[in-house]
Amino acid sequence: MRSDVVKKGIARAPHRSLFKALGFIDEELARPLVGIVVAQSEIVPGHVHLDTIARAAAAGVRLAGGIPFQFPVIGVCDGIAMGHEGMRYSLATRELIADSIECMVMAHGFDALICIPNCDKIVPGMLMAAARINLPTVFVSGGPMLAGRKDGKPLTFTSVYEAVGAVATGKMDEAELSVLEEAACPGCGSCSGMFTANSMNCVTEALGMALPGNGTIPAVMAERLRLAKKTGILALNVLKKDIRPRSILTEQAFINALALDMALGCSTNTALHLPAIAHEAGFTLDLDRLNRVSAVTPNLCKLAPASATPIEELHAAGGIPAVLMELAKRNLITLEAPTVYGVLGDSVETGVNRNTALIRPIEDPYSPTGGLAALKGNLAPEGCVVKQSAVAPSMLKYEGPARIFDAEEAAFDAIMGGAIKAGDVIVIRYEGPRGGPGMKEMLAPTAALAGMGLDDKVALITDGRFSGATRGAAIGHISPEAAEGGPIALLEEGDIIAIDIEGRTINSKVPAEVIEARKASWKPLPPKVQTGYLARYARQVSSAASGAILRD
Repeated sequence: MRSDVVKKGIARAPHRSLFKALGFIDEELARPLVGIVVAQSEIVPGHVHLDTIARAAAAGVRLAGGIPFQFPVIGVCDGIAMGHEGMRYSLATRELIADSIECMVMAHGFDALICIPNCDKIVPGMLMAAARINLPTVFVSGGPMLAGRKDGKPLTFTSVYEAVGAVATGKMDEAELSVLEEAACPGCGSCSGMFTANSMNCVTEALGMALPGNGTIPAVMAERLRLAKKTGILALNVLKKDIRPRSILTEQAFINALALDMALGCSTNTALHLPAIAHEAGFTLDLDRLNRVSAVTPNLCKLAPASATPIEELHAAGGIPAVLMELAKRNLITLEAPTVYGVLGDSVETGVNRNTALIRPIEDPYSPTGGLAALKGNLAPEGCVVKQSAVAPSMLKYEGPARIFDAEEAAFDAIMGGAIKAGDVIVIRYEGPRGGPGMKEMLAPTAALAGMGLDDKVALITDGRFSGATRGAAIGHISPEAAEGGPIALLEEGDIIAIDIEGRTINSKVPAEVIEARKASWKPLPPKVQTGYLARYARQVSSAASGAILRD
């Protein structure tokens, strides 16, 4: 066992004495040591209950004959960090999470690992670490929050953000906003739509790193605790069979993940995280591959924010196995792809579509192409990303004058102040991985537009990114970013921007010679952060088109 390096032989007597300081006895130390990395904290609703998930997983480890050791990682709540300087730190924590897990696992000689994430950057950070250290690893998330309810209708976290815009236009008063604030988030779990956290937890099923149910079983259900116990038992079986992440995280596994992503209409942030995980697994996953998968994969589900349907209803309808079953009808996934419990086909065999209005049969999809699309053009030579399944049909092809803002806050103030009109294209730049720094999510401006009834009349483009809760013609990840002199940096107020989502293009109509003249006189803005972790991050981070990974 790998753990022999910290517990076996005369030379390891000092090490054993430290284990005995923890209360362990020799009979326990003869067993495999299983690390349980858990992102529990008291500040994140998606993580506040993860100690209960960890205890259930530990019980499974003991049942299977192993010894569990729990250790923590950090996790930012994107909702609480949204709209202020805290959001600069969210994406940047993904790398910290991966690095800290590597440090803990390699320093303490664990034989196997159980990862317990729930929210946005924690899931990909843990997957990146698993691919990097390549020890037998299984995942179990904390599960989604139940939807809030008002007058019998479901509410999500986004409902409150959109209500802010409604209040600004007089469509809602502050008393009603207060009612929504009290009702929208009823308890623990990752926010209740197909936002980034739930997108990544569902995608983890398709990657083969977690048992069926990982992405959809609600956080408050006892079924979630049973899943965690089964995961603890599974960790010992994966160790016994020496099943390692890189034998699972193959190129085909990522194609399966992309296919599920397109069918579900997942968050645009998956276009950042899947390439970063693939990079750790040893190969490149680019936006061209995303488009190729999207072109042949129908969109089968419209969950919040593309509709009012919360993710708990996807679970009741059959969950990820039911969606994979539909995809398998057209051979859009590889059933023989290995997983931590067998092959992906084992999950498909359990699939039952209990609600064909929610999970459309593949013969009757919402659209013949997937939920995400990558666009390219003279405004984004390296590409950009849009959640096309959440865009109104009238906005799929669109032209309008640019309204330029060099920070999210300035754009939000303009929206709330009534300065944005139907037909505009809001441009928010210098918010990319390097320029932000940290590539802030921008739920506040997009939700305000939706609350004002402008989400089908105004486009928003940015070198930053969007929350998985965003809907409308919101196009992010424009690369190269403004801070690196990308074309978005050369736009001026009133320039006409042409967007063709179905044609996969995004262009400015400024003549090339004018752009060249502007480029000759362009100077970048001074760095927004010049000390600390974010300053180091800005110096090392790569383009969003390559997953915003850190350069060696």
